[in-house]
Amino acid sequence: MKEKAVFLTAQWEYLVMLNYQIPPEILVPHLPKGTELDLFEGKALASVVGFLFNNTKVFGMKWPFHTNFEEVNLRFYVKRFDGVNWKRGVAFISEIVPKHLIAWIANGLYNEHYSRMPMQHQAHLENDFLQLNYEWQNKQQWNSLKVKALNRPQSIAPDSKEEFIFEHYWGYNQLNKNTLIEYGVEHPRWEIYPVTYHELNADIAGLYGPAFVPYLTANPESVMLAKGSAVTIRKPSFFKV
Repeated sequence: MKEKAVFLTAQWEYLVMLNYQIPPEILVPHLPKGTELDLFEGKALASVVGFLFNNTKVFGMKWPFHTNFEEVNLRFYVKRFDGVNWKRGVAFISEIVPKHLIAWIANGLYNEHYSRMPMQHQAHLENDFLQLNYEWQNKQQWNSLKVKALNRPQSIAPDSKEEFIFEHYWGYNQLNKNTLIEYGVEHPRWEIYPVTYHELNADIAGLYGPAFVPYLTANPESVMLAKGSAVTIRKPSFFKV
């Protein structure tokens, strides 16, 4: 099959992942038609994710005031059988960015789940510790996602939970009731930092709906921080389902 043209390139940096076990029945209503839940050791997981987009280019061009920005999202893990192989990917329940144009284009063209909110971040290296703080303002209330980690990047172990969380190279979304969107996400294998502290202070019901409150207000099953890298996102394919 001919390789899809490049849609977007960027540098993704400081990817924070708070990972929660979620009952499958909570996630299934959000499952893009034509995909299945991808389980880790029999568990369905969802992740609250914060990271930085830097040096962003769309179709090889930088858009003024849209090259460097934050994103916070809630994603879960899915897979699709293409007739030969299983493709492991992610689907999104919510994606928050500070730029109106990004949300407008993604939602208008691809029926994505973007919201625009004021955002800010802080990244500090102090005494061998790396501290990350992502903040977003929803209905006049500031929400935050914070981690502290040792500045000792290490490789991801094969067959680990970290590998499961980070090594999904496809994105999926439902364009309409009969059309599935699939796009490739390419990046090298990332290094991760040992996390020593985490904190999520967010209006879960207001952001994601009341069904997620019991699970996303509990302690996460795991917390991860990846260094990040250059990434390439390919133009999407569309499948009748």
